[in-house]
Amino acid sequence: MPSDQTSPSTTKKLDELYDLIDGIEIAMFTTRRVDGQLVSRPMATQERVTGTDLWFVTDISSNKLDELQFDPHVNLAYYNVKSREWVSVAGTAQITQDRNLIKELYKPDWKAWFGDEGGDRNGGPDDPRLALILVEAHSVEYLVVDKPRPVVLFEVAKGIVTGSTPDVGQQRSLTDRELRTQAAREAR
Repeated sequence: MPSDQTSPSTTKKLDELYDLIDGIEIAMFTTRRVDGQLVSRPMATQERVTGTDLWFVTDISSNKLDELQFDPHVNLAYYNVKSREWVSVAGTAQITQDRNLIKELYKPDWKAWFGDEGGDRNGGPDDPRLALILVEAHSVEYLVVDKPRPVVLFEVAKGIVTGSTPDVGQQRSLTDRELRTQAAREAR
């Protein structure tokens, strides 16, 4: 797919990125097991707090936390079937049980994933099983579709018939430097 010939600002690229992630919501969260094999699972991206990092909620006893202790490098893959837009985020993960942060990000639908076991193990914001995974993005690749859906479908059909690569959008990147510069600006 052709890449963008003009380079948009970091702020514009971050706005595009977060619009895509907000529109997709579920990431395939990939970690490396102790035996070296990669494993992916669907996880809901939580509402963003300040900065360029992404948050996920998990059970403190989850196997994925052992994997993150072994190797904190992760990849998040998002794909929107309707628009054909996608996002790939490479970064490192950190685990926290900071109660104030959990309360800030908490959503009532978390209870569906943390059954009521009685007492404070009820899926609420004080449930000791709740942990957050922070993914600090180091690089991002994404595709923004800049054409109406019928044109995209035509481009794909044309590619099938002619063997040419469909021109459906602009592929863009955010580097570690761009991400850190923006994070520093937002921290001020």
